[in-house]
Amino acid sequence: MFLVPYSLFHSMPITSSAKKALRQNRTRRSRNILKKEAYKKLIVSYRKMIAGKKTDDAKAKLPAIFKALDKAAKTNVIAKNKAARLKSRLALKLAR
Repeated sequence: MFLVPYSLFHSMPITSSAKKALRQNRTRRSRNILKKEAYKKLIVSYRKMIAGKKTDDAKAKLPAIFKALDKAAKTNVIAKNKAARLKSRLALKLAR
């Protein structure tokens, strides 16, 4: 078995532009994770409302979910088609 040193794949940036790129990557990654967690938490609570037969609360929460999904799709956190698909499926759950 051939072992490759860890430092070959995970080295720290040397040039100033690479350091800046790393800083940008970290901030963008954290921002993307926050957006993703936001819409996922909303969807989980929505599905619990549907399961608990609280359709009025679920109907009130639907615009907030759509807004979170649209924001995530607008900034390419998720694909636009995925956002559309989720919105469609969530609306169908409420209709049933």
